[in-house]
Amino acid sequence: MSSRGVPAAYELPQPVHFADLRRAIPGISERMLSDRLSELGSAGLVVREVDEGPPLRVSYRLTRAGAAMEPALKGLAHWSKTYPTSDGPC
Repeated sequence: MSSRGVPAAYELPQPVHFADLRRAIPGISERMLSDRLSELGSAGLVVREVDEGPPLRVSYRLTRAGAAMEPALKGLAHWSKTYPTSDGPC
């Protein structure tokens, strides 16, 4: 996920539905979000939960490890806004 999506993701109530995450992160495709959430799940940072029915809804929540990363990720997002790169590497 891009740095612009990190603060949005942490500000949403837990658990968060896939559609709500997609709306909170401008410009992300459904495929890209799905891929990133799968990677985060494999890393043990989020848990995917399926609400069985009808309609079938998928939601995600942070694990303790994922929640512990919040200060670092918000700091990184702030840094990227403070020092934008328009001409390539710093």
